[in-house]
Amino acid sequence: MPSNDIASPLLLRSKVSAVSQRIANPINFILLGMVYASWAARVPAVRDALQLDAAELSLALLGGGAGAVLSFPVAAGLVRWLGARLASCAAGLTMMLSLLCIALSPSLPWLAASVFLFGASTSCFDVSINALGAVSEKAAGRSIMSMLHAWFCAGALAGALLGSAAASAGLPVLQHFILLALPMAALQLANSRWLPRDEPGPSSHAPLYALPHGPLAMLGIIGFFGAMAEGSVGDWSGVYLKDILHAADGVAPLAFAGFTGMMLVARLFCDRLKDRFGARRVVACSALCAAGGLGLATAAANLPLTLAGFALTGAGLASVFPFVFSAGGRHGPTALAGVATLSYSGSLLGPPVIGMIAHSQGMQAAIGFLAVVCIAISLASLKTAALD
Repeated sequence: MPSNDIASPLLLRSKVSAVSQRIANPINFILLGMVYASWAARVPAVRDALQLDAAELSLALLGGGAGAVLSFPVAAGLVRWLGARLASCAAGLTMMLSLLCIALSPSLPWLAASVFLFGASTSCFDVSINALGAVSEKAAGRSIMSMLHAWFCAGALAGALLGSAAASAGLPVLQHFILLALPMAALQLANSRWLPRDEPGPSSHAPLYALPHGPLAMLGIIGFFGAMAEGSVGDWSGVYLKDILHAADGVAPLAFAGFTGMMLVARLFCDRLKDRFGARRVVACSALCAAGGLGLATAAANLPLTLAGFALTGAGLASVFPFVFSAGGRHGPTALAGVATLSYSGSLLGPPVIGMIAHSQGMQAAIGFLAVVCIAISLASLKTAALD
């Protein structure tokens, strides 16, 4: 009888541990989505607080893209030296700190520097959790990366809706980000104990970092266009609604909420579609849907149709990053970091390009340009055997 009394708590603890390990990496994707969407939701408020025009805002957003691209060799090194578990924890805590730096920025140069830190920390966090996801996918023997990225969308949807609520309530950006960052940092620390305890250790033979070439380069190009489209929608959709349709501060983040919400729904099915039809066909067809959604948003006929257009865009872009990162991750963290560098170069160029087009030709022309980018994704994916 006493042995049963002892065994029951041990069995319960074992079950709790097993469940915690299964949800540990999904929690990281949720955290990344919430942080990213929270910043995207408050871009209009930060712009208005510093009285920036479209060109100045694009310069600030350029800092985020630059931080992302320049940090990928660092991300590869962190995963190599610390292991993906510890690298994700360190990058995640820095990511939370960067939100507070953004909210405290008193001028454009400080904002650009803070957004640079934000881009660098989020990219390091992104590479480390995708490296863990690639390991899990290999162990599972089936496609699971799209489902992991669906958790990112769940976090992004929650972050966008919370951002909309905070803006509607008139909550200052600093208070919003403090209320978000502190509990998320605590969750990050608690969650890190359940992640796989991978063994760090640099190899003396493998290069620390290398740009992809051959088939992997094509993966990077597809990721480049995907990042350009996805990042630009995140950074500019709220501004588009506010400037073109004169939406209120609380309504403007709903464009990104619809975008991420439909991306979440689509990613629930992407793995099964990939197993049945192949990644190339899925990406090619869905990218055309994204182009159609952006075309609908460009028309700006009214608020509901514009929101529907951004939502369709999210569904169309849902498969790009999971399949590109899954294919790159099969070749190891160094290859993944190289593919990610090319991919996130799109986030470096996308926001400032959209800003320049908006400044010279108007916001509708800028969003229409993204439709052309999605058509390029469709054409490139059909010629990229490395996706499958």
